[in-house]
Amino acid sequence: MSTLDALPTLGATARVMLADEVYSVLQQAVLDGTLPPSARVNAGELARRFGVSPTPVREALARLESDGLVEKHPLKGYRTTDLLDPAQLGELFELRLLLEPGTAGHAATRRSDTDVRALQDEVARARGAIDEPDAYALLSQHDVRLHDLVFRSARNATAHTAYNRTHCHLHTYRLSYTGTYVPDTVDEHARIVEAIAEGDAKKAERAMRTHVERSRSRLLLKFDR
Repeated sequence: MSTLDALPTLGATARVMLADEVYSVLQQAVLDGTLPPSARVNAGELARRFGVSPTPVREALARLESDGLVEKHPLKGYRTTDLLDPAQLGELFELRLLLEPGTAGHAATRRSDTDVRALQDEVARARGAIDEPDAYALLSQHDVRLHDLVFRSARNATAHTAYNRTHCHLHTYRLSYTGTYVPDTVDEHARIVEAIAEGDAKKAERAMRTHVERSRSRLLLKFDR
């Protein structure tokens, strides 16, 4: 049985949406382990399985390569990348600690009322998702949105771009996928948002630093186990 046999098939959709749909299915398959690390990913086989031309598959694989989820090997095609090891995870979180606490502090002094409402609504949405059957996927998406909103509130496009290029959330989601989510993360997000809403830069910076450090500790436990 091929690894690709575990993938779903796609229904008929408009051509304009095809590449996005293929990308979404493949990305989720890599993140949740349906396509495990170092799995061979053949573009031709994917095109046949999804009933599409090779073009949208190649476009999707190029995006996944940019995400750091697949690698292209000359004459061999694509393979999924390995999971982060402890050293790589440490480096990633060192970068986050350089970027995110200061960004949260800037967000507290630069945010608009619209930003505050968006942040508060995001935390409220996350609290409502904690007991859902697919809580892990929903709350991982919340995590991406929450951090993105903090960067947008800080009004620093350069820092935001640098952060996005790490694809941090994709790699940590893939590393920690278990089907469950730690509610403590939502509480930590709520404290960050509270500080930003209050306009307290030092409090926001401390809250973000604490959150990033605790996130790192939670992930490192995976290696200890």
